[in-house]
Amino acid sequence: MASKQLPTSPGSDLDERKRKRKLSNRESARRSRMRKQQHLDELIAQESKMQEENKKLRQMIDGASELYINFASENNVLRAQVAELTDRLRSLNSVLQIASEVSGLAFDIPDIPDTSLEPWQLPCPVQPIPASADMFQY
Repeated sequence: MASKQLPTSPGSDLDERKRKRKLSNRESARRSRMRKQQHLDELIAQESKMQEENKKLRQMIDGASELYINFASENNVLRAQVAELTDRLRSLNSVLQIASEVSGLAFDIPDIPDTSLEPWQLPCPVQPIPASADMFQY
């Protein structure tokens, strides 16, 4: 009896397809892992960029807040100075009024503007006010 070699059996075709499929699945899984790693790297870079941007924005906000506090403080000082000068002007106007009544001479006594209504539109002419260096020391 001579042994005959059979052409490739259906089982060996199935094994070959299985092997190719496994190889294809491994390659697909490797590409998938690479894509995931690349996406993770992109997200980490994006996080780092956003943290840096957040840090810059916080510094800008802190700087703006500090400027606001300084301006508010200076504004309060200026308001106090306006109130003090207004009181002095009222006192001087009352002295002028008394001097006018006593001397019989008519003095032109200007009205004191109400700076709380429209402080940027004062009715009296702007006159330079001499200032000393220690005037702005708080």
